[in-house]
Amino acid sequence: MAQEFSINSSALESKINQLLPSQGGFGAGVDLSASTQIIPIVDLTESAEGSNVRADLQTAFSFKTVSAFNIINTTTTIINTTGYFRIFGVAALFGTGDVNFNITDGISTKLFKQYIGATGSTNNNFFDFIMFVEAGVSINIRSTTANVRASGSTRQIADINGNFTDP
Repeated sequence: MAQEFSINSSALESKINQLLPSQGGFGAGVDLSASTQIIPIVDLTESAEGSNVRADLQTAFSFKTVSAFNIINTTTTIINTTGYFRIFGVAALFGTGDVNFNITDGISTKLFKQYIGATGSTNNNFFDFIMFVEAGVSINIRSTTANVRASGSTRQIADINGNFTDP
């Protein structure tokens, strides 16, 4: 015989309210519950979140969502809006110099990725990572000489609340 348990969790209630806005949240006296009985599950998450597009397709590139950059011997801000961003491309090193990826709040700057070129060397370093950018923060790339460059693109994959940005 199955046993029933009440669950009191504001975190779970908030997530259900976020995923199922059409339900209007929980009314007074309604609790979450759990059971030891096995019940088959049908995942309606995408529809409940308001999208019928798979998560991987929501991160596809499109003309309106991709921003390209090509940075040589300068510092360029590539992202200055809030949200989750994919940054991908190649750091090409044709001799001495550095390619630095920085995050800054306008007062402090933190280096989070660096490629260093050496005399007589040629290297292509592919990069692909996800960054979260909060209010007042920006991402920049610095190429210290004409011998090194960063070329690639950014794509916002979700807003600051984690809602996917459709292509």
